This record gives sequence, C-alpha cells and structure tokens, in this order.
Amino acid sequence: MTTSDRDAPLPVMARQGAQDWAQHMTEYMAQTAGIALTPGSAEPFFNDCVGKHDEVAKDGRYTMSYAVYSSVPLETHPEAVRKIRTMLEEQGFKIEGYRETANGKISPLLDASQPSGNYLISVETTTGGLLLLRVNTTCLMPPASPSQSAG
Repeated sequence: MTTSDRDAPLPVMARQGAQDWAQHMTEYMAQTAGIALTPGSAEPFFNDCVGKHDEVAKDGRYTMSYAVYSSVPLETHPEAVRKIRTMLEEQGFKIEGYRETANGKISPLLDASQPSGNYLISVETTTGGLLLLRVNTTCLMPPASPSQSAG
C-alpha cells in the first residue's frame, strides 16, 4: 500500500447500510446459483478496525463480516459456486482464489474482491457440509452524526 492510499479517507457507510448491502449481495448470489438460503442463518459481525500496531481509534470505524448458509446437497456445491463465480466476474469482481475439490473430495472455495477494495466475497463448503456465503468489508467509517458535524 502506498502512503497516499494509507492516508486516503476511509469509505463512509452506516453499519446498517453495510449489512443491508451484504444481505442483498448474498441473496443475489443465492438467486444466481439457484439455491435457497437457510432462514435465520444470517450472522452479521461488527468489529473495531485495528491498526498495524494494534491501535484502535475511538471514532466508530468498523469492519463487518456477514455470513449466511445454505443446506443444499453437497454434490450441488461445485455448480453453485461456478455460477456465483461467473456472476462475480461479470460484475467486475477479481477472482482471488477458486477450487472445486480438495484431496479428491467436493470442497468448493471461491474468494473474490471488489475493484474498489471495499468488499471481499467468499463462498465455501463448511466442515459440516453447508454452503457458506460471506461478505467482508474493509475498514469503514460511519457517517458523522448531526452533533459531530455541528461542532
């Protein structure tokens, strides 16, 4: 990362906006793959951004990981992941990693990043045989509250 990138302002997005986008994206991935998401399985996790030297700013900056599962049969996972990969490529995402099997077993894995760098997408088969769809954000800054912008 260059100094200018490191010093650039963080993207601004409310936590709910990030969660809504991740929910929309995982639903779109599922629709593209022709799979159903397991109701109630969505898990949004928010964490403080942690700097290179483990510092944490007290200004509300955060990262989010949003995960949701599908209980579609294991043998359908590779085709579902292929369809999601094609859709992400068409949307301009960069495929960072991809496989359909590991050690001769069905074990798809797909990692993709958005060109702006704000979102990372992962799709993989879990140890329990579920298909996991995940969206991770980079560090985001919440919008300034009216009291912060008035001062």
